[in-house]
Formats: sequence, structure tokens, C-alpha cells
Amino acid sequence: MHALIVVAHHDPQSLTHAVAAQVAAGLSSSGHTVEIADLAAEGFDPRYTCADHLVHRTRAMPPADVLAEQARIDRADALVLVFPIYWWSLPGLLKGWIDRVFVNGWAIDYGPDTPVVKKLRHLPVHLLGLGAADDSAFERHGYAKAMRTQIDYGIFDYCGAQVLTSELLLESESGNAQAHLRRANAVGQGLFQAETLVG
Repeated sequence: MHALIVVAHHDPQSLTHAVAAQVAAGLSSSGHTVEIADLAAEGFDPRYTCADHLVHRTRAMPPADVLAEQARIDRADALVLVFPIYWWSLPGLLKGWIDRVFVNGWAIDYGPDTPVVKKLRHLPVHLLGLGAADDSAFERHGYAKAMRTQIDYGIFDYCGAQVLTSELLLESESGNAQAHLRRANAVGQGLFQAETLVG
């Protein structure tokens, strides 16, 4: 099986990158193949342009960079997103990737007079968000639930993709790095035994 890991962090020495590498190591040790899409290093442009809007409104051909990202996902048996939590959500780079790549005609089909057809029902998704705050802050203010509503359901369920792992790796700046790396490796090892990883 083959997984695409998308990582959205500007610093290749970050814990976010280390977590992505551990997911990849876990996958490799279980006999699977993996591709890491480092959006920052690759220079992916997250800006939603007039060309992107034409894809949405008229089913125009997506820009070449979007087609390349869709092809990477199409080659994968699972999608893993590893990202830092900025302002209780995805970083702009990753949100822009989703805005531009998960488009009408590829992730969904819909029009003014037709219901939404979810086209990514075949795609299992695994989410690992890294945050500096502790669990009580996320729960006390409702951020954990808000993130799952926005990301797990608002994005992926809307396209039909099933989120099998949705974890917040918190207190990332307070000595939990090793625990997060171990968890990431375990997620990678069990990625294609997803029934046991429902988060």
C-alpha cells in the first residue's frame, strides 16, 4: 500500500517534520511505500486565483500544479496531513492546498441544480495536528471540537473521505516531543489497519 504524507511547515528541523518522518518510518517498517509532500520546500502556491475560481465555476482545466497534487493523491491508498496548529486551525499553506486541490469535478461534483456527489469515498485520511497549548485549553474553549467540525467534517466528510485518525499532539513545546514521535511511528505502522486507529 502507498501513503501520501503532506506536511506544511516552513522549518525542515521542526517537530512537525520529525513527526511526518516518523509516520513515514512506521509505514516503511510495515512494508508500505510513502511519499512526503513538503509544501513549503516545494514552493506550493496556496493563493486561490482567478484560474482556481474558473475551475470551481466552469469546470475549467485546473492549473498544472493542482493537477500534479491531485495525481499524487490519486496514486495514494491513504492521505496523511501533518501540520502545526495556527490560531486553532490549519496553517494557511495547508488550507490553501486544500482550497486549490479539493475542487469541484475532482473531490466533489455539484452544480446549481444538482446535489453534491462525494468523489473521495475511497480515500482514508489521517490528521496529526501539533499544538503548544495543553489539552485543557483545547477542551475548555471548544477548539478541539471546532477543529474536528471544520476539518474532519467540513472538508473531508464533505468530499466523502473517511477520517480514520484525528489526533492533536499537544504541549509540543513542553517536553512531549518524544511521546509525539513514538505516537507518529505507531500511526505509520498501523495506518493500513485503520479500523484500530479511529480517533
